[in-house]
Amino acid sequence: MAEVILENINKRYGTKHHAVKDFNLHIADRELMVFVGPSGCGKSTTLRMIAGLEDISDGVLRIGDRVVNDVPPKDRDIAMVFQNYALYPHMNVYENMAFGLKLRKTPKAEIDQRVRDAAKILQIEHLLGRKPKELSGGQRQRVAMGRAIVREPSVFLVDEPLSNLDAKLRVEMRSQISQLHRRLGATIVYVTHDQVEAMTLGNRIVVMRDGLIMQVDTPMNLYDFPQNKFVAGFIGSPSMNFLTARVQGGEFVVGESRVAAMGRLAQSLRAYEGKDVFLGIRPEHVGMIGHGQTDIPHGNNVLRGKVVVVEPLGAQTDLIIEVNGESLTAKLEGQAAIEPGDNIELLIDQTRLHAFDSTTEAAIDRGTPTGTRGQADTLGLGYEYPASSGMAAAAASVPAASMSASTPLSSGPSTVTVVSVKD
Repeated sequence: MAEVILENINKRYGTKHHAVKDFNLHIADRELMVFVGPSGCGKSTTLRMIAGLEDISDGVLRIGDRVVNDVPPKDRDIAMVFQNYALYPHMNVYENMAFGLKLRKTPKAEIDQRVRDAAKILQIEHLLGRKPKELSGGQRQRVAMGRAIVREPSVFLVDEPLSNLDAKLRVEMRSQISQLHRRLGATIVYVTHDQVEAMTLGNRIVVMRDGLIMQVDTPMNLYDFPQNKFVAGFIGSPSMNFLTARVQGGEFVVGESRVAAMGRLAQSLRAYEGKDVFLGIRPEHVGMIGHGQTDIPHGNNVLRGKVVVVEPLGAQTDLIIEVNGESLTAKLEGQAAIEPGDNIELLIDQTRLHAFDSTTEAAIDRGTPTGTRGQADTLGLGYEYPASSGMAAAAASVPAASMSASTPLSSGPSTVTVVSVKD
């Protein structure tokens, strides 16, 4: 296996279209790196430059210890799996997998060993005698991957391999690819437009937009600490809600509702006092007063709105709610006896709030991850309800030495306190 290093890579088509802009990335040996972004963001173009199928306009590309800018694709020691399976219809599975090795004049015994080893890994040993037309879509995709595996390359390049499959097969093949990476210990660069694939497969993810890298990090760090509004909205399903809010006294004011910030985010908001910002909250971090059991304490964290759409999904109910003229999605556990037109009160998990500058769309600092699992292994952020609220810590805990006096959120029997972090 080998590392892949891209230094200031650019791709231009003529003088008008700049497809990939100043792309810098270090893909570690044996890492599964996922490129994700909307159509036209440059992810497949970048993959094709690594493969040698597109010329690099500017920059340096290294695979292992070699600069490969001018090395032809066949000599780069890479194998590529395309969205189109590209299997030879007149050859059976064994012959399709062996074909590339035959062209390289690999000894027959070695070809047989490699093909049968790859078939065993992919669990397609019983399909070796079949033609492609006799296979399902998932089986054809595994054959295409087997053809790459037998090459034993330094780097696997995988371009949207699951987009032609139905929903059930996509889930099955995601699991297969994840297991395959663990078995092979291979360096894999994987391109997809599906953020669910990216989150479930990648050791790290590159989020791209308009040829630029927007952020590179682990799935959970991207989920908990997005650096800008685009990444926040792209990672997560359903996507993050964004509401226009005015900052007053460390609270987000949305229409007649107010939501108090906590910890690091509350400190960062001081610079935005009296200004409008985008308040971000994920659908899974929204509860509803009067619906089932919620572990979100009731305090200065209520938004009022009107239900527009109810989507019953069995194990959960998705609601689309109008809040101060804007749309918000909430994921509620179980079945909810709610109808369109109902006025409801939402509980917002204050430990999971995000905020973004209304002009630059850059994230307002809510902390910097110190590990790979987002808030789960990042300490000292102040995103924790006190134990007396009956809720387990929703994120990173705050060391006792860093806590100051608790500050009440509201008066009355529903009072909740928030632990703040000293400056």
